[in-house]
Amino acid sequence: MATDSSKKTIFAAMGANLAIAITKFIAAAITGSSAMISEGIHSIGDTSDQLLLLLGLSRSQKPADDSHPFGYGQELYFWTLIVAILIFAIGGGMSIYEGITHLINPSPLEDPMWNYIVLGVAIILEGSSWTVALREFLPTKGKQNFWQAIKNSKDPTVFTVLFEDTAAILGLLVALIGIFLGHLFNNVYFDGIASIIIGIILALVAVLLARESKGLLVGESANPQTIANIRSLSKTEPRVQKVIRILTMQLAPQEVLLNLEIQFSNNLTGEEIALTVD
Repeated sequence: MATDSSKKTIFAAMGANLAIAITKFIAAAITGSSAMISEGIHSIGDTSDQLLLLLGLSRSQKPADDSHPFGYGQELYFWTLIVAILIFAIGGGMSIYEGITHLINPSPLEDPMWNYIVLGVAIILEGSSWTVALREFLPTKGKQNFWQAIKNSKDPTVFTVLFEDTAAILGLLVALIGIFLGHLFNNVYFDGIASIIIGIILALVAVLLARESKGLLVGESANPQTIANIRSLSKTEPRVQKVIRILTMQLAPQEVLLNLEIQFSNNLTGEEIALTVD
């Protein structure tokens, strides 16, 4: 089920990325920077990705029906996987292609001032979006380290935006360094190299997202804390003698399919067992 925090994170990122994409392409048209074109493609891709996440959130809330008796919650996981594929193909692939093209046929850069202005504004906007995503993610983290929290998270919207924004900030810094070094050493190849590095960063982020999305899509269990809570709750029932096995499958961020195998006390009647189960 979609949460307000998930939507807040996505809308914040989408607004920032759309504004950034426009300014990047304007700067690229003025200066001819390959790295800036790559960054513009990256921002357009991120904006599209957030639209797909919103689509996934919406479709995952459809009520259960005869063809989907457990609901449509896993739609969200499917669209998150599509987002990862798009980041890899469009963001990473196009940036690497643009960088290689620039290395083969380099073109002299114009005045870099526009690039610096746009990159500075973009870093501020991306940083704001990243802060929103981080604030929504931290309460779910608890005492876990960052990677454990990502692995155990069952809501991919927040960590997807967090990953995208992290990649965006790193990409902006790489573009900034590439443009600066290119003008410092009067070397047009730094710009193309920066574009390739940006593409590699995006590809790595896409692989991480795909790995996490795949686990959720193919039937990942509930997080360890939820399973521990189920076990503890079961043991509080005096008629339950032993919890034998707990099987769970995450159907949506807030929905879990539970199969609980327990052993009841020997002296219970069938009616008492039925009442306990209810």
